[in-house]
Amino acid sequence: MAWLQLRIDTAADYAEQIGSMLSANGAQAITFLDAKDTPVYEPKPGETQLWPDTQVVGLFDAAHDMQGVITRLRKARILGPDFTYKLDPLEDKDWEREWMDNFHPMQFGERLWICPSWRDVPDPDAVNVMLDPGLAFGTGTHPTTALCLRWLDSQNLTGKTVVDFGCGSGILALAALKLGAKRVVGIDIDPQALQASTENARRNNVAERLEVYLPEDQPSLAADFVTANILSGPLLALQSVISGYCKPGGRLVLSGILAEQVEKIEKAYHHDFELEPGKIDGDWARVSGVKRA
Repeated sequence: MAWLQLRIDTAADYAEQIGSMLSANGAQAITFLDAKDTPVYEPKPGETQLWPDTQVVGLFDAAHDMQGVITRLRKARILGPDFTYKLDPLEDKDWEREWMDNFHPMQFGERLWICPSWRDVPDPDAVNVMLDPGLAFGTGTHPTTALCLRWLDSQNLTGKTVVDFGCGSGILALAALKLGAKRVVGIDIDPQALQASTENARRNNVAERLEVYLPEDQPSLAADFVTANILSGPLLALQSVISGYCKPGGRLVLSGILAEQVEKIEKAYHHDFELEPGKIDGDWARVSGVKRA
């Protein structure tokens, strides 16, 4: 099926209204994009935070009456008869297959590989995590996940208990299990993340050592290792909860942190942890340390 994309640049205050107008005129999907490279990193839960200059993109069937759409939009008060737009054909692709074809096995540290479940492993003797992220965050391609994976690869996890706070696809939990952890507890607010983590654990034959919980059901325990690859806002708001999972002498790794946010995170956690120098990867960072006795 062929598609057309109608692009309209506007201010954030009008973006959602324009998106609704495009939907009312037959758009099959609406996307909001950053029109002038002004990143927005951490919207609050339930908040749609848009850029000051936002591009609204409507996806239409190529056979749709686009001239009629443009004529009707010109009559809208917030656009007017002289509004500018761009109408482009969109190449028809199997987008799921396109993504799968571009997700390759990746090595982290000396031993650990993350391998898409539909590809052959490059090194059968390595520590291989077979991953199908499904609808949950975490493939290893984002710098925050890579920072945590390299850190886990450098640790001795044999026989240890690990808490993965914000487990997403389960990528960090699975890596810990394949690296020798005895028990991993994954916690996430998204039921789809718990489902993805459980299915990936089965795929890796470690399901009997993984437990997953929603926050309201999470157990009380003191783990040897705690991982939390989320965002700085939750890391700050949930500092006492995350720290509480780590036993004295246990190790903590935090990511989902922008480089300029490291100092704030360190200030929040330094009372409970002897922190190591932060690790930076591009715009993102990792903070780690050992819990004080």
